[in-house]
Amino acid sequence: MAQSGRKTERLCINWERAFDLYLNAIACDNEVLWVQATSKLAKLSKHAPEDLLARTVPILVELLRRIPSTDLSPSIQEAAAQCLKSVACQGEGRLAVLIGESGAIPSILSLLTHSDGSLRRALLKCLRNIVTFAADNRVIVATHGGLQIILNLLNTCSDDLKRYLLEILSALALLREVRRTILISGGVGFLVESARCGSMVSRYRAAQAIGLLGLVKRARRTLVDSGIFSVLLELVQVGDTSTKLVAANALGVISSHVDYIRPLANAGAIPLYAELLQGTEPMGKEIAEDVFCILALVEENAVAIVEHLVRILRGDNVEAKAASADVLWDLAAYKHLPSVVRDSGAIPVLVQLLEDQNTDVREKVSGAIAQLSYNEADRAALTNSGAIPRLVDMLQDESEEMRDNAVEALVNFSEDPSLGDRISDVLNSPSFQNMQERLTQIRASDAHLASSLRHMSFEQLTVDPALI
Repeated sequence: MAQSGRKTERLCINWERAFDLYLNAIACDNEVLWVQATSKLAKLSKHAPEDLLARTVPILVELLRRIPSTDLSPSIQEAAAQCLKSVACQGEGRLAVLIGESGAIPSILSLLTHSDGSLRRALLKCLRNIVTFAADNRVIVATHGGLQIILNLLNTCSDDLKRYLLEILSALALLREVRRTILISGGVGFLVESARCGSMVSRYRAAQAIGLLGLVKRARRTLVDSGIFSVLLELVQVGDTSTKLVAANALGVISSHVDYIRPLANAGAIPLYAELLQGTEPMGKEIAEDVFCILALVEENAVAIVEHLVRILRGDNVEAKAASADVLWDLAAYKHLPSVVRDSGAIPVLVQLLEDQNTDVREKVSGAIAQLSYNEADRAALTNSGAIPRLVDMLQDESEEMRDNAVEALVNFSEDPSLGDRISDVLNSPSFQNMQERLTQIRASDAHLASSLRHMSFEQLTVDPALI
């Protein structure tokens, strides 16, 4: 109760009067009083009105530039930095922008190169908040040589300050030019470390920057050598939803090169992406699907992936079943995996799901079956599992995509001398013939696109995109 009363008292402060008192304290020629008043302002900043805090910013920046009269004087620079740190957190980023526009950043950077102890700690905390709450400040830091200062300090600082430096680095690394400099200067290891420790917000930023850096072919080797797989996989496990997705996507970007497909799978990625496929986030499903299609370029990975997909298809998660069927649809087109899907026991499960109540599941399953029907051995397995009568029934489905998939599969069955007689009754159906003719036209127009999108190759994965 007493605590609640104290809080009410703070919130009922006459802020204009308090601001005048602060101005009077700063007007005195007494450094001890400056420090005391500024420290009190820092404590009250989370309750003070935004417009009042905005008026304090120029004063605090000026105090930051003051040099104490003696070595024994209390550090007004430290008090000003601590107060600016607190102010930067308020106003949903607006006050942080104001601090950057006030010229505080060059002063902070200059002080960092000559400070130590508690002053350096206060300056780093202040700079961390300034770049965290305002993206524009990151540009100011970078253009005033801040990145090199941070990298130099990382090479020499004590461990208790490293967290703040890494969190600053993760914010700066969202800038393209900073990432380029980090790569050239050998600072990639620090960026990886920033994804390993610190606040989750900072680790999220680092993972995002790493994903962008991973688009550059020559950066991937450095990232992998720096242990990026274990760092990002940990984030996929322990991060919040946004962090999981960013880390999973970054892993997918880095792994899209033949040299890193096996190491990522060996690091335990496949079960984690299977979990992502079963999650509630649509973006997570898309990322898992894309990464599975990359990892499956190695056959032993494909075997493990398909096992997970079949398990999911047998479960009750409707969205995950549709996503799993979609992956199988893609994998069925990989020419180096002629028997993996068939040997996994997926075909009977897929055929059974042609009667699933969910339209999306049936559409994706019918697409996978249509793709499988291009292979002779798979056609036999599909026939033995009862696919043909179910596909015939789908010719009357309301979904155009399902009808097209059914026709595509049945056309492949009809062209198989050993199976054609099983669908002879359907071949003369006007609806079947119309759809068959339309399918032929679609096949002709999409042939080139299908070849470029579905039949992936190692050569495609080694392209070096521009740094973005």
